[in-house]
Amino acid sequence: RMEKQLKKELRGHLFRHLDGLVIIPTAYALSQRKVLKYLLEHREVSLDELSEKFSANKGYFNVAIRGLASQGWLDHQIKSSGEVVISTNDKTAIASSLIPYYKQAVELLEISGRYHYRKFEKEPFLALERLYAGYKSKFGMSSTDDSLTQEIQDQVLRHIEGIIVGPTVVALGMSGMFHQYFMKSSFHPSEFHSDGVMFGRLLDIFSDLGWFVKKEETLTFTDKGLFFAQRASAYGVTVSYQPMFRKVGDLLFGDPEVLWQREAGQAELHVDRKMNVWGSGGAHGAYFKKLDDIVIDLFNRPIEDQPSGILDMGCGNGALLIHLYDVIERRTLRGKMLEEHPLYLVGADYNEKALEVTRQNLVQAQVWAKVIWGDISRPDILDADLKEKFGLELSDLLNVRTFLDHNRIWSQPNDDEAISSKSTGAFAYRGSYLSNDIVEQNLSDHFRKWQPYIANFGLVLIELHTIAPSLTAKHLGKTAATAYDLTHGFSDQYILEIDSYKKAAQRAGLRDVAEHSYRFPDNDTATVSINLFKAH
Repeated sequence: RMEKQLKKELRGHLFRHLDGLVIIPTAYALSQRKVLKYLLEHREVSLDELSEKFSANKGYFNVAIRGLASQGWLDHQIKSSGEVVISTNDKTAIASSLIPYYKQAVELLEISGRYHYRKFEKEPFLALERLYAGYKSKFGMSSTDDSLTQEIQDQVLRHIEGIIVGPTVVALGMSGMFHQYFMKSSFHPSEFHSDGVMFGRLLDIFSDLGWFVKKEETLTFTDKGLFFAQRASAYGVTVSYQPMFRKVGDLLFGDPEVLWQREAGQAELHVDRKMNVWGSGGAHGAYFKKLDDIVIDLFNRPIEDQPSGILDMGCGNGALLIHLYDVIERRTLRGKMLEEHPLYLVGADYNEKALEVTRQNLVQAQVWAKVIWGDISRPDILDADLKEKFGLELSDLLNVRTFLDHNRIWSQPNDDEAISSKSTGAFAYRGSYLSNDIVEQNLSDHFRKWQPYIANFGLVLIELHTIAPSLTAKHLGKTAATAYDLTHGFSDQYILEIDSYKKAAQRAGLRDVAEHSYRFPDNDTATVSINLFKAH
């Protein structure tokens, strides 16, 4: 078994790789426009002044700058007046001088966008090889005795390593190659790829990074290589947003709508949805265990106090429904009474592709379930459709959602209650700046729409959260917060801190059931929560 210390170190690398995937294009775009140079000259500037000076799209610009603050390179503060103030610190000048080293990584990102990510074609590979050569020589960075400079150089190099390994690991993971390698004690590159030469050279890079041991021409996994191969899906969600990061210059300084202008029926432009679903499927396992406890509790009650079934809104690939059916069947009172009290399972999603995948997976797993189109922002329509199509009431079901509410479609809140949010987040809609007060209020409005439908059995939510950038900066290598903030911030998704999120729910007349309230990790850096909300 791998030593604890090594595992901890490699996990730290993985988190920093994710940081790199989002920070490299963002920091480079800001540096090209000399934003950091201006900040260094002025030391402290308001977001308003800075966005005006650079004719930036204030909402996305705020997301980008807060991202740099999460890496410790700037300070980002929201004053009690609501004004956002950005100031430099002891790391700003050093980081600013190193950002140009991201150039080749950004070029690789550009080039790879013109090719299929799973085909390992020649041009992007040669760009990768060039980047790796630069990375190995540390791009000729000057050696230093200054510990702060050394720390930031290491941070920057680890970011670049993220661009080198992240997309490739995802491609190998998604195509099942890693599993095939693992089944063999050793293998030859040509067994897996028609272009054995290119592919062999790609694997040479990974051997050089210590992932494989190469003897003559065959390769064997090392502990380090296995660690990353088994966590390939942990890169999936961040890598799936690469199309968006190729356009980060436009998002910040050009047309903020560039990723939203698509023809009807055309696939999304900002994210590779298939990869995103694959990546998030891999990430959810840990949270399902806690969810099981809640579900077991509810379906062990006297039959008259049980929901008639479960509705998974945003069912993705159907994995959660299949899992919950299994849990109820094997581990609850209800599981023993399925003949006389059948369990109604409903998968709802906004995305037609997801519904197709869910249908296939449910059939394969031999789980009986209904699949229906649904919009998280319109539970009233969903309720009407359920009645009409299946004779089911939304309020008779346990409503379950995983990582979905932050991705609701934006709507201006009703201005009747002015709240003062304590969130440190950065939020935008189509590039325009949204104040944290408004975002928190919009979440309350959103919960209020669901309130009537969850009075009987409640709503189980697994949700993603932000944490303060100063906290992220203190825990680099221990949290994926930077990656979450930028992937979600640039795509108009709204992740609030756990406290702000719970306040929004309370305002909407929901309370969280204390014994079913969890956070991951269980400390101040928690970016995921699980709650059972009930109407007051």
